Amino acid sequence: MKFAAVPRSAPALTPLALACALSSSILAANACAQEQSVRAPELPAVVITGARFPAQAADAPIGATVITADEIRRAGALDVNSAIRKIGGAYGRQSLDGSPDFGLDLRGFGSNSSQNLVILVDGVRMNENELSGATLASIPVDTVERIEITRGGSSVLYGEGATGGVINVITKRGAAPGYHGSLSVEGGRFDQHDVRASVRHGAGPLSFDLAAAHQGTDNYRDNNAFRQKGISGGFQWAVDGTRLGMRVDSARQHMRFPGSLTQAQFEANPRQTLTPNDFGSTDSDRVTAFAEHRVGSLELAAELGHREREVRSAYDFGGFLSEATYRSRQTQFSPRLRQTARWAALENEFVAGIDLVRWERATSFGSNASQDSKAVYLRDEMRFAGASNARLALGARHERFEKDEANATLAVPAGEQSQNGWSVEGSIDAAPGLTLHAKAGQSYRIPNADENGYRSTGALLDVQTSRDLELGVSAGSQARRISARVFRHRLRNEIFFDPTLSGGWGANTNLDPTRRQGVEVEGQLALGQAWRFTGQWQRVEAEFTAGPNAGREMVLVPKNVVTTRLAWTPSDAHSADIGAQWVGSQRYGNDFTNTCGARIPSYATVDARYAYRMGAWEAAVTGLNLLDRQYYSNAYGCRSGIYPSDGRQLKLSLRYDF
Repeated sequence: MKFAAVPRSAPALTPLALACALSSSILAANACAQEQSVRAPELPAVVITGARFPAQAADAPIGATVITADEIRRAGALDVNSAIRKIGGAYGRQSLDGSPDFGLDLRGFGSNSSQNLVILVDGVRMNENELSGATLASIPVDTVERIEITRGGSSVLYGEGATGGVINVITKRGAAPGYHGSLSVEGGRFDQHDVRASVRHGAGPLSFDLAAAHQGTDNYRDNNAFRQKGISGGFQWAVDGTRLGMRVDSARQHMRFPGSLTQAQFEANPRQTLTPNDFGSTDSDRVTAFAEHRVGSLELAAELGHREREVRSAYDFGGFLSEATYRSRQTQFSPRLRQTARWAALENEFVAGIDLVRWERATSFGSNASQDSKAVYLRDEMRFAGASNARLALGARHERFEKDEANATLAVPAGEQSQNGWSVEGSIDAAPGLTLHAKAGQSYRIPNADENGYRSTGALLDVQTSRDLELGVSAGSQARRISARVFRHRLRNEIFFDPTLSGGWGANTNLDPTRRQGVEVEGQLALGQAWRFTGQWQRVEAEFTAGPNAGREMVLVPKNVVTTRLAWTPSDAHSADIGAQWVGSQRYGNDFTNTCGARIPSYATVDARYAYRMGAWEAAVTGLNLLDRQYYSNAYGCRSGIYPSDGRQLKLSLRYDF
């Protein structure tokens, strides 16, 4: 039987028309807001990381979202991943191992979302050259100063894998004179417990910090316990235009694997497991050193980072325990410079840098892979002072990769691959409080060791490329602001696991041309002195544009994700925060032909936190999935391969600051 392609549920986006329509409605809303008699105070500017150097909020990367440490604490987020999802509005897919490291997805890349998203900690890549995602849970949340989310193609500055965007976690550097710190404990349902301690000290140009944490939970499902302990410390020496420092992070994770369920098993008991003896662990250690020096208008900076991971797993196959281990290490050196100059009303910023990365892995199952990458990039941005506040930036990057697999029996050929990326960005203040921007460029992704190890052809998989386009508008002030972006990514040779290949066993391959296009809307509204509302909406259409699957939807991509938060922070000791996220339906993971008679259902979750502060003490109660929805976001087969998400959880916490 031949099945027709699934019809589109909405007409094709017309970016320019939609941007114009949005700008009109935004201006009208802002005009109404300005007529209100009570005006909220402006929120403070935040120093962000523009062009891989510090910049003021006015020079932020176009389309960037910044999450501050205060917002993380107010929302009650105990890890970086949940902060990105709850506050930043990013979609996250339930983890398979019980850890807080949900699969983050910017702009609809489905099960390969982690391969199309670059995650950095203080400018050093956390991505591995394999199919596993970055372990954000290993970052102590108390050490985080802010999180910057830049959506869309960013390969010029950050290299391969940045088509969906970049998430940069910035840790705290420097400290006020004397000793400062905190102690906190938390306990909740499912034997959830969290104990954290941190201390910071500053004395003249020298400062240091130290943080330790122990976390654990049995999670919602059987055989899904997760335990983690970690320690993080760093120091900084800063004087005049020079800053030097180092940070060391170490984490140990132990988890048990509940496995997947069929639809019937999920409906009968979503908490059950069919794999009661499966378990694993991950050990990770990171060392990062940084240096910055300024001489007049010239700034020099560099990071040197080294990371090691050891992952162990054990699976029970009918009484036979199969164990596997792999060890990976990655070293990155990233020197760069920035030259700024001013001529009358023109300010010019020129950035040049080099990224050198060495990655290698040895496994107990025979794969011994390595990869070297060398990249050089240039970026020049011109800013024109005046009422228009116009900005224009041009950038280019060339990156070369050398791959090798020492085990000849795996038939993975050694080889070199190289790729160029480019970008053109511009923005202009079309009217007071109204900014228009546009971005265009080319981003790319290189096949990783796992994908080349189980591929559909004899040669290495081709490089994935994307032609990226974005048009956007922002209106209002920091107290009342809304922004909208329409985007399109036209991909060639997208690297993906196709379950229809190899006689139904599936294989990694380069797909026929695909496309991601959609709209993103973000807004924030300060209601008087005490209330603040934020919201994000993403709509994305992910589909094939050519080949036998033309017109069909990509799998595991919800068309709509809506996130809202309402924070109440009066001047007294009370504070509260409530958030909700609605996720639309999506195709099952193996439904390439769009023939499964069902979809992963849509769902909505609600979480909230209330805190009372008395002097240095703070007590809080937090609720997750308050409506106790039974749902799932991960399902790799048609009505099967389901990984249920967590049920309702209540937690109590106590914190002391000194």
